Order: sequence, then structure tokens, then C-alpha cells
Amino acid sequence: MEAILTSISTVALAEMGDKTQLLALFLAARFPSKTAIILGMLLSTIVNHALSAWFGVEVANWIPGEWVNWVIGLSFIAVGLWLLVPDKDDSEEGGLLKYGAFVATFALFFLAEIGDKTQIATVILAAHYGSVLPVLIGSTIGMMLANVPVVFAGNWIMERINPVLTRRLACLLFLIMGLFTIISPML
Repeated sequence: MEAILTSISTVALAEMGDKTQLLALFLAARFPSKTAIILGMLLSTIVNHALSAWFGVEVANWIPGEWVNWVIGLSFIAVGLWLLVPDKDDSEEGGLLKYGAFVATFALFFLAEIGDKTQIATVILAAHYGSVLPVLIGSTIGMMLANVPVVFAGNWIMERINPVLTRRLACLLFLIMGLFTIISPML
């Protein structure tokens, strides 16, 4: 349960003001079918984060045991600091919009998540917890908690969220997790 709850909170916070949130806002303005957008986001997140969580567990198996906590802890800290850098919507829409809301959302979200903070966080969380399914469940719920409201009330929500404060809170959470991961074996 800890892996699920930690994954939900870290991914939801990391997603605030992220390019995929801006993408959700764009898609909601472009397509009338909110259901198709949400289903595209959900399926894309499941596929992307399943691969990411699996990769995280596999990488943790390759790292020598005495280094695992250091690598994971420093990775949490690096992502935390990375969260302080605001994202811009730099996705290429290309010709994907002509395929409709579901296909466009699936493809654009999948591409936008490659190398994104939440994908990296999913890899690190899976490596930390050594488990794919709880991290996948938590990171998917976190992504949906951050993005579904944007689909329905995007402009209203985006005007009320302080992206700087949200990024700082997410950074602090990752820094704490990183430091705890490094020092926990010493306690």
C-alpha cells in the first residue's frame, strides 16, 4: 500500500504544470469527447508506466546491492531538483489530430511522457519498491488525478493552481524521499 500511496502523491504533484497537463488542456479545447480523451490518457499512461516500472525493477536488479539505496536516493533528489524547472508544451501534434480524440490523445500522451519527469519518477519508484504493479497503479492514479480535472475544467483550474508553489512542494517531497532512501539503511 505504501508503494501505491507514494506513487499517487509523487506523480500527481510532479504532474502539476507538466507538459502533459498542458497537452490535456489543449486536447480538451480541441475535441468535444471528454470520454475519448480520458480513455486515451488512461491507456497511454498504463502502457508507458508499465514499461517504466518494469524497467525500474530490472535496473535495480543490475545495480550492486550496496549501491542501490544511493543510486535510487540520488535519483529521487535529481528528479526533485528537475521539478523546479517548468515544462513547456513542446509536443508535436503533426497529423495525429485527424485520427480523433482517442488515438490523438493516446499517441500524444505516450510521446510526451517519454523521458518526462513522471516517467522517470515511475522508474525510480519501481526500483525503490522493487515492484511493478503497485507503482503502476499508483502512478496511473496520480496521472489521472492531475489530468482528468484539466480535461473538464482546464482553464478554471489552471488559473487557480500556483505552479511555482506546486513544483516546490513536489521538489521537497522528492528530496525527502531521496534523503530517506540514502540514510534509512544506516538507521
